[in-house]
Amino acid sequence: MHTYTMHTYTMHTYRDFLIRDWQPSDRLTAATLIHSVLEEYGLAGEPVGADRDVLQVEESYWATGGKFWVVERQGQIVGTGGYYPIERGNNAVEIRKMYLLPDVRGQGLGRYLLTALEEAIASQGFTQIWIETASVLKQAVKLYESQGYQPSTCVETARCDRVYVKLL
Repeated sequence: MHTYTMHTYTMHTYRDFLIRDWQPSDRLTAATLIHSVLEEYGLAGEPVGADRDVLQVEESYWATGGKFWVVERQGQIVGTGGYYPIERGNNAVEIRKMYLLPDVRGQGLGRYLLTALEEAIASQGFTQIWIETASVLKQAVKLYESQGYQPSTCVETARCDRVYVKLL
């Protein structure tokens, strides 16, 4: 588990996974991965709504002071995760698009990715993290709750029925 920063380019390694900054050449692969995980759980993709951000990473994440990462194993993208500042709360960000393909789940990668995102968020001085999710994503709900996220109210995304907040 190492973190490297080279010219504002961040990479993390966990086991045989590489977590790195998203690049424009990742756009369609990352969007397809997210859509496939949503479909797996019977959730609708919203390419012009809640999922527009993954098609517009430059505007949604980079231009707002956020980050968007992809997770690779052997050169293949197997996961995503990011965050950007939001108006909800005080000095807050929302973690978004944290998805892993089925064959890489259950290895601690999700917990590692969440922790790496939290560390990046804290290093930028944010004090609140919000996450919206769906009850059907049982492993995600369990992960967030085990990491100190508290249930809150006012879900803003149609396919989600849970919202959590964590104070840093």
